[in-house]
Amino acid sequence: MQAEEQVKTREKILLAASELFARKGFANVSVRDICRETGTSAPVLYYHFGDKKGLFEAVARTRITMEDFIARLREASAAKEPKKALSSFISVYLSSFPERAFDPGLYMRDSATLDKGSAQRVSGDLEKITEMVAALVEKAIRAGDFRKVDAGMASDCLLGMLNRVIFQHIHFSKVSDREAYRSFVTELFFRAMSP
Repeated sequence: MQAEEQVKTREKILLAASELFARKGFANVSVRDICRETGTSAPVLYYHFGDKKGLFEAVARTRITMEDFIARLREASAAKEPKKALSSFISVYLSSFPERAFDPGLYMRDSATLDKGSAQRVSGDLEKITEMVAALVEKAIRAGDFRKVDAGMASDCLLGMLNRVIFQHIHFSKVSDREAYRSFVTELFFRAMSP
């Protein structure tokens, strides 16, 4: 039972710290804040995470990940027909993007210093997504559905259009009709790429 309690305590600290760091950033959250929020003591936090930096890194590893999202994108784009696969990709991208992975506080180590680990983690995940889109575009080119173009540049353009609506929402709280945007972007991209 003691091991189970240890796991619950660790998860409780991780969850509270995750919310605090996401809102305030590393420099603006104290160990005391986290202990007060969780009803634990500093030695308990240190036992589980070593120090505040270790806790921040554990939070970043769990919050700044797109693994589940990437898996959903792969599943959605597994259709044999290239255009259908790309259309499904666009739909899942706009409906399931993990916005919480981009909470600004998770990228700020000190008040004005970008946390390199967090930035590298998300950059690697975004690169996997870019490669996935380029492969879908190449598949559509080989099938004759799209004209011959640089698949990397085409995927950058498509992701740029999709990311605009996502990041307008994340950073500026702009609300948009994602279904209408999905339909518009899909039609625009397919027309631009048609042979």
